[in-house]
Amino acid sequence: MPSPHRILVFPCGSEIGLEIHRSLRYSTHFQLIGASSVDDHGRFVFDDYIGDLPMHDAPAFADQLEKIVVEHQIDAIYPTMDAVAETLVSLGSRLDCRVIGSNLRATSLCASKNATYDLLQGSIPLPQRYTSPELATQYPLFIKPDRGYGARNSQWARTPTAANEFLSRHSGQAMLLLEYLPGKEWTVDCFSDRHGILRFHAARGRDRISNGISVRTAPSNDFTAAFADWAQRIHDAILPRGAWFFQAREDASGQPRLLEVASRLGGSSGLFRCMGVNFALLSAFDAFDQDVHIAPNHYQITLDRALDNRYRIDGLHYTHVYVDLDDCLLLRGAINHQLVGFLYKTISEGKGVTLLTRHARSLTSTLRKLRIEALFDRVIHLTGGEQKSDHIDHTAAIFIDDSFAERQDVAEHLNIPVFAPDMVEALL
Repeated sequence: MPSPHRILVFPCGSEIGLEIHRSLRYSTHFQLIGASSVDDHGRFVFDDYIGDLPMHDAPAFADQLEKIVVEHQIDAIYPTMDAVAETLVSLGSRLDCRVIGSNLRATSLCASKNATYDLLQGSIPLPQRYTSPELATQYPLFIKPDRGYGARNSQWARTPTAANEFLSRHSGQAMLLLEYLPGKEWTVDCFSDRHGILRFHAARGRDRISNGISVRTAPSNDFTAAFADWAQRIHDAILPRGAWFFQAREDASGQPRLLEVASRLGGSSGLFRCMGVNFALLSAFDAFDQDVHIAPNHYQITLDRALDNRYRIDGLHYTHVYVDLDDCLLLRGAINHQLVGFLYKTISEGKGVTLLTRHARSLTSTLRKLRIEALFDRVIHLTGGEQKSDHIDHTAAIFIDDSFAERQDVAEHLNIPVFAPDMVEALL
């Protein structure tokens, strides 16, 4: 099997970067390296991580990136922000690797909402644009940057005075003054291949939004024919490559109007990934000139997002894990999935695992029923009142047990780290 293509994801800690990681981490065809200018969540997610890159618009960025491409043998860069994509594509042949995504024309058009609107005027229903607050024929207005994403530096204004006050606070930034659209909102995720063919499009509702990010979304059949027509018209006008999306929202009369087009995958497009349409993987294969086939599943699914936790524990070194069974690995009659996942991770790292339990029934029958007999290097079944600390004979070990008394005894007598089941997430 050929070596996997090495893909640099930059910036890797953005919501898009994290979705790319979720999309490609199990693929044997690609190896991910995360990179960021700001020390953020990407450092906790990507096993291979490069920090302290200059910002994409800094003078030193191109030279530093060239060096990284050579030193880390990067085959492709996957940009996760519109402005970064524009910068990378503009560097052209200076980077001795591929840039996953659209060409410079498409990237530049999508980076500017005004440019997008100018191109699609008369082809796609757009919100009314105004050149000044005084010329607006209806209020409220929605004011947002020409370049940007999410809800950053955006505001709706009820009066010309409020609009002018907001504009004065952002005098150095090009702003759009738009008709306010009060209705439902959708994202239509799309994929166009290297042959210039629109291969997939599907709408999902933006049912709950936080900071401009759709945190609850589900497939939508609203305006199916209209959105299919829009997708083809936008594709034909912009000619994007790989994953891209557009957003729409209902006006006061209940008709959808285009909000924006982006030449990248959407952060919540993981909804369709879990139906079989992996936009990041499709885009990566397409970038390396491989034809792809798309075969989605068809079922009802909803994606709901929240802040997630990832941990890094410094100074914790162990070669063996001692773990309890009842109310720990076996919880309410079922396997503790997170804990058993950690134990398999432990085994893959070459560390030992000992089951240390006071199980009251037939331990052999229980382990066989749970299908985990082979998980342990050793099984110690305590049937009397002896202390578990008396049976731990590895000094570089950790102990996992739901009982505070058991953990306290082990910690006091052996001075090794002890963990309750709810703490295991910090070990993953």
